[in-house]
Amino acid sequence: MRQSPFLQSVESFMRVRRYSKRTISSYLYWVKYFILFHSKQHPKNLDDSHIEQFLTFLATERNVSASTQAIALNAIVFVKTKFLNQKVGDLSAFSKASRQCKLPVVLTKEEVSKLLNQLSGVPKLMVSLMYGSGLRRIELVRLRVKDVDFDMCQLQIWNGKGGKHRLVTLALELLEPLGFQVQRVKAVLTEDLQNKIYTGVWLPDALARKYPNAQRQLGWHYLFPASRLSIDPESNCWRRHHYDESALNKCISQAAKKAEISKQVTSHTLRHSFATHLLQSGADIRTVQQQLGHADVKTTEIYTHVLKQGAHGVRSPLSNL
Repeated sequence: MRQSPFLQSVESFMRVRRYSKRTISSYLYWVKYFILFHSKQHPKNLDDSHIEQFLTFLATERNVSASTQAIALNAIVFVKTKFLNQKVGDLSAFSKASRQCKLPVVLTKEEVSKLLNQLSGVPKLMVSLMYGSGLRRIELVRLRVKDVDFDMCQLQIWNGKGGKHRLVTLALELLEPLGFQVQRVKAVLTEDLQNKIYTGVWLPDALARKYPNAQRQLGWHYLFPASRLSIDPESNCWRRHHYDESALNKCISQAAKKAEISKQVTSHTLRHSFATHLLQSGADIRTVQQQLGHADVKTTEIYTHVLKQGAHGVRSPLSNL
């Protein structure tokens, strides 16, 4: 669907300032929603009271979570202050969202094993990495060949959530299949380089300028490339993007169904399981926090909460009968 000239201008403004595609998409969604909520009035004509009305609506009528409400607020404040150069007050009068976050769904080690046994080839390697290294789905598909440190048995995660970099553990059992995967990527690249329309892998502009030859080098190519070339909408160049996230979701869902796992299993379930199993094995909370890339240890503490509520933490009185 075609965007309004205003939203197109906001998108261009954010692109020039190197905001991520996901942030741009999210902000445009909430700004558009804000405009429609106020009968398509231009944001420059809407004041703090209009912002508070919208945020209250999200909390009371849409029943959104506190984090979702915060994203909507950030999007509107961004447009008002950064794009329109208008001032925004303290916005303290709106109703705060109070819907609690869901407790994480955690698989047992046996369930993880059953899940992996339903997979093979590249999908199995990808799911094994998500569980074995606690990766977010987007962090997995964005891995590049150079990010695998075979000698130190670790992965380099660049620009994770919040733009943070970190190092995560890499299971020894995955070194051999990862080596084979690198050879597959090399074979794909060799074929691509013979294609006249191929212009190299996508790199952020700053890196593309700093390393002008990197776009055609193996190390910078995605570890899990897409099955075919596609046109980069920003540059109109033919590139090979990374593995599709939705396809990975389908693989996990189908594998869970075949394994007859009754829990709702998503890519993030594997990350939850990684953290919980690390704590069960004796890892300290700070180590788990660093592995997951959480800015605040309180976010990581949800996993200790899960552990302490079961039979390992609180003994049921029924067990004493």
